[in-house]
Amino acid sequence: MHTAIDVIRAKRDGRELSGEQIDWVVDAYTRGLVAEEQMSALAMAIVLRGMSEVETARWTAAMVASGRRLDLSGLRRPTVDKHSTGGVGDKITLPLTPLVAACGAAVPQLSGRGLGHTGGTLDKLESIPGWRARLSGDEIRARLDDVGAVVCAATEDIAPADRKLYALRDVTGTVESVPLIASSIMSKKIAEGVGSLVLDVKCGSGAFMKDLGRARELATALVGIGSANGLRTSALITRMSAPLGRAVGNALEVAEAVDVLRGGGPADVVELTVALAREMLALAGLSDVDPAVALADGRAYETWCRMIAAQGGEPEAPLPRAPHVDVVTAPRDGTLRELDAYAVGVAAWRLGAGRSRKEDAVEHSAGVLCLAKPGDRVVEGQPLLELHTERPETVEAAVAALDGAYAISDADAGSTPLVLDKVADRDRAPASPSTG
Repeated sequence: MHTAIDVIRAKRDGRELSGEQIDWVVDAYTRGLVAEEQMSALAMAIVLRGMSEVETARWTAAMVASGRRLDLSGLRRPTVDKHSTGGVGDKITLPLTPLVAACGAAVPQLSGRGLGHTGGTLDKLESIPGWRARLSGDEIRARLDDVGAVVCAATEDIAPADRKLYALRDVTGTVESVPLIASSIMSKKIAEGVGSLVLDVKCGSGAFMKDLGRARELATALVGIGSANGLRTSALITRMSAPLGRAVGNALEVAEAVDVLRGGGPADVVELTVALAREMLALAGLSDVDPAVALADGRAYETWCRMIAAQGGEPEAPLPRAPHVDVVTAPRDGTLRELDAYAVGVAAWRLGAGRSRKEDAVEHSAGVLCLAKPGDRVVEGQPLLELHTERPETVEAAVAALDGAYAISDADAGSTPLVLDKVADRDRAPASPSTG
């Protein structure tokens, strides 16, 4: 017979929890038999004492078991998904999902909303007239059968233990734990029922993990959980010191993603989209397909239009435009050496693109356009940033957030690769094209 006190004491004293203890406490908490203050104490003990790989994998499996797992068996295509740990201007899901589907995979992207300085995929897509985020399990399968791609909100019965624990961690100072972060991400992804998963672990000022060592620790934990739960998994660690692309904000990012799908767009967005697509296709057993070709020949854009229309959206409809635009200009001639991602994200949030609480609404037209990127030569008075908002009174706070966010010097800026590292499960072979 397990009790919450016994489990808390075990972890408090640095002991490894047994599989039975983990299964019991996650299930009992989900059903309301373990009090919030008891789970708070256990979460803090985990933050301070950590969890082994075995514990973390079992904790993840218990959260998956707290709800329903999507059944994606029987699809004609191999299934593969991508998850990003979040950043500024990270709209990669938008072009990536239809691109990988255009190459022959089925891509179920169960996505979330933004909070604070990081944007949410569902908020971005809801700037498209008519598009709806909520689909049933049957609708998800139907879209994957027909289009090969779907981006939607997770159904309420997927990993309910994680939803409950995530809210608790947010208000008890227990977010900063690699085992809890990794199990939260992976429980939802495993419950999706996909055969393969590629993780985009962001590293830099605009990311949760600020340095490469911590990012590598998280990537290794995520890949380890995937392997332990029978999911083919790899992770790319990517730079998030400057905003990704030029657009930060919901409708602005959708427009930039469409530019990429039409064969244009910023070079860094194109580079990362193709790199992640290649990784996803390799895990799905489709490495002979070149995503760069599918992006250039229009197949990815055609799939995007079908994907948006299948969820009620109008892919060709005009996107919301902000009625008020202010410009931040370069104070001197030189090379833009830095453009801090976190500061730009906060500025976009203050303009109305993000939310402070989960129940807040977002302004779809608000955000920041980065007219210059690190490495660009600029002259005094040249526009660096456009601030888009529906409420002019927000501009002063947005400009304050950008104080010190950019640096201009006479020396040329050094270049840093976009993909910093890769963590792969070397013990598992790629899928054959017939498996999901």
